[in-house]
Amino acid sequence: MTSDFTEAEKRGFYKAIYSRRDVRSHFTSKPIEDDILSKILHAAHHAPSVGFSQPWNFILIKNIETKKKIKESFDKEKSRSSQLIEDPKKSKYLSFKLEGILESPVNLCVTYDPTKFGPFVIGRSSIPEAGLYSVCCAIQNLWLSARTEGIGLGWVSILSNQILKESLELPDHVIPVAYLCLGYVDDFAEKPDLESAGWLPRLDLKDVVYFEKWNDKENKNWKSIQNMIKENMDYA
Repeated sequence: MTSDFTEAEKRGFYKAIYSRRDVRSHFTSKPIEDDILSKILHAAHHAPSVGFSQPWNFILIKNIETKKKIKESFDKEKSRSSQLIEDPKKSKYLSFKLEGILESPVNLCVTYDPTKFGPFVIGRSSIPEAGLYSVCCAIQNLWLSARTEGIGLGWVSILSNQILKESLELPDHVIPVAYLCLGYVDDFAEKPDLESAGWLPRLDLKDVVYFEKWNDKENKNWKSIQNMIKENMDYA
């Protein structure tokens, strides 16, 4: 565990990051092998967590009736959210394929349990949300692991959490954080779907990095990396 990564291993790591996609379509009928699914879940479970609290749980879903209930919630929420925007953007939004609930062989709900290991968790007393952040770290681990195994993953965020809680019989204190669709796909797109569709552009790294203080992009103590960032180097 203490040995350095080889150059090949480093390239594989960055390939997983840069080629990861939020998959909504093109799922195949090929089932996910149990050993592969187990590896992905193990990767998620080895994410960092505040105070080593491991506040996540993973609910695996194949039941078609459960999937249909979740899909109905998606359809209602997508219609409701479309009322927040005007045409022509509204029509474009409604045309997007934004989930693969029924098409993907496995659905997975990742939850947050703030009561795990008791009320006091090291590091959570000042920032209570750190528990939720920990669950997001687990999801990212899961996402990258799935990509390295050639499995597509899509995060469905257009859902009612109340419907999720009812459908999955979650205790009142447990919070659903992510509803994910997993499955093998025909291909991974070159770019994220919403970028390709022109919904929003990808920001350059120089647009989101500051030095020492908010909005300081020209701090003289950081000239070398500023030039690298402005070149928008891509390590994919």
